[in-house]
Amino acid sequence: MSYLSRIDSPADLRGLPHEALPQLAQEVRQLILETISEHGGHLGAALGVVELTIALHRVFDSPTDRIIWDIGHQGHAHKILTGRRDQFHTIKQAGGISGFLRRSESPHDIFGAGHASTSISAALGIREALRMKNDPGKVVAVIGDSGLTGGMAFEALNNAGALRRDLIVVLNDNSMSISQTVGALSEWLSRKLTGGLMTRWRRRVRSFLDAFDNVGQDAIRLIERAMETTKVLLTPGILFEGLGFEYVGPIDGHDIPVLIDTFNDTRQMCSPRLIHVVTTKGRGYAPAELEASRFHGTGPFDLRTGQNVPRAAGPPTYTEVFGDALTELATSDPRVVAITAAMMDGTGLSKLARRIPGRVYDVGIAEEHAVTFAAGLACEGYRPVVAIYSSFLQRAFDQIVHDVCLQNLPVIFCMDRAGLVGDDGPTHHGVYDPSFLRIIPNMTVMAPRDEDELRHMLATAVRADGPVAIRYPRGPGTGVPLQGPPAPLPWGKSKVMLHQGDDLALLAVGPMVHRALEAARRLEADEVRCTVVNARFIKPLDRELLQVVRRCRHVITIEESCLAGGFGSAVLELCESDNLHPSLRRLGIDDRFVPHGSVSEQRRSCGLDADGIVEAYARLAGAVLPRASVV
Repeated sequence: MSYLSRIDSPADLRGLPHEALPQLAQEVRQLILETISEHGGHLGAALGVVELTIALHRVFDSPTDRIIWDIGHQGHAHKILTGRRDQFHTIKQAGGISGFLRRSESPHDIFGAGHASTSISAALGIREALRMKNDPGKVVAVIGDSGLTGGMAFEALNNAGALRRDLIVVLNDNSMSISQTVGALSEWLSRKLTGGLMTRWRRRVRSFLDAFDNVGQDAIRLIERAMETTKVLLTPGILFEGLGFEYVGPIDGHDIPVLIDTFNDTRQMCSPRLIHVVTTKGRGYAPAELEASRFHGTGPFDLRTGQNVPRAAGPPTYTEVFGDALTELATSDPRVVAITAAMMDGTGLSKLARRIPGRVYDVGIAEEHAVTFAAGLACEGYRPVVAIYSSFLQRAFDQIVHDVCLQNLPVIFCMDRAGLVGDDGPTHHGVYDPSFLRIIPNMTVMAPRDEDELRHMLATAVRADGPVAIRYPRGPGTGVPLQGPPAPLPWGKSKVMLHQGDDLALLAVGPMVHRALEAARRLEADEVRCTVVNARFIKPLDRELLQVVRRCRHVITIEESCLAGGFGSAVLELCESDNLHPSLRRLGIDDRFVPHGSVSEQRRSCGLDADGIVEAYARLAGAVLPRASVV
């Protein structure tokens, strides 16, 4: 008998008998495993919170009670139990449900989550709004121990403790981020008493005391105060109680009856309280428990063996090539150090960490700190390389401006996942960095057309005397040969890749150079002679581009980033400086969030494939191109 098939809402869950809940947890876990093994996606954290999710929805009445999840990796069971069971197989696919929390998808998704450390701030805002509206709903924020490495979480805890509002924070402690959770807080949490030992001990002592009628109430209160003091000394509670929270735990996050009892007890309280829940990442699936990092986000895998489905043989990823090149440069240059924000494997720094461990720093989910930490290293003559996903670097904009660029410090920002990233969707697209970096004085911005050019751009940046950003895409490279050791490129210079004639100039940056070359070959069939330029530098622009613009009848700029303030805007500004008014069209991402799907689908929807470029030329030139329009 399947219990999950009966669950179309949390109300259905609350109608099940208590004894059915362990089997329900198994069924939810199996659905997650079957879906992610087939399509790939985030797995470890999702498996770890199944029992926690069931207990939350058993006790709290969502969406009247607001449950706010920190990042979407924990949200799979929540989606399944809130009416999306039958759509779960579409997760992260074009037209399917999102892999993250999304307000437009369900009234139970109270706050959209794609980046970490936001839940407590959002929950406190929601708590205040409910208070002002006299709404009786409870507010629960669920945050992982890795999320607490982000300073924003502590800012929110500090504010919530001062306001003394009716707010519940559930700390899901699994000792794992995407990489191993790092930092003093993680070490402290790892010294906790686990498995509900503290909770069971307190209950037994109190039951023992209650059995003695002749023990005065004053004595009981004295012993209970001693127990509370002992609890604080033996667990991380002293930290949270110092911030104004009642601390409960640690408790076993896979013991559904204990979770339900704890949530029922704390639901009645009205002061800020933090429930410390200990879970196992990958719970219930042995391969994911043994290799938590690999199963944080995984491709399709064999459910029986846990082995990933082999991908077709192909070139190394940009991430791998970056890691190899940085290791080569660091080996020969003692000034080179690397910094990441909880993404050691994801940014390709693991090889360097193994080779020269003292020159790699994982600072936790703390992008702002990572940037200013790098600025401090640069002050003393080092060449810090800050390897952060493009979408995560957005969090450190102020530090880039004030702590790096204002002081013109030689910090190198290597932005993996630049451009459209596929199934992770709009929370992770790296499409804004050219616009927000290009406006900052002293900043240089580069984008390689392929993985070999990435290596040489990295060598160029290491030798620069000011801040440099390099953006490169997710996934495999183009398969070009790697030419020699990494060597500096001519500063600020573009490269003409193709010169057939002057009917059309295609000015492209990054991987869009290859789309431009493909479009030029197809346009040649209609006797449209193209010049294709690899800009290389988004800032500073090569002024030689003006000669190409003057010479060519039409111009199209192509970038896998937002149009507002991006590469195409830079070209227009360059033209304006010389009073040029070309027949020009900009291709890129317009003023919208691009939904999840495959990268090829996303590029097609944005007109960033060869078809889109050919069509853009036809509109610009008013031409009919019957042959070129046929693929």
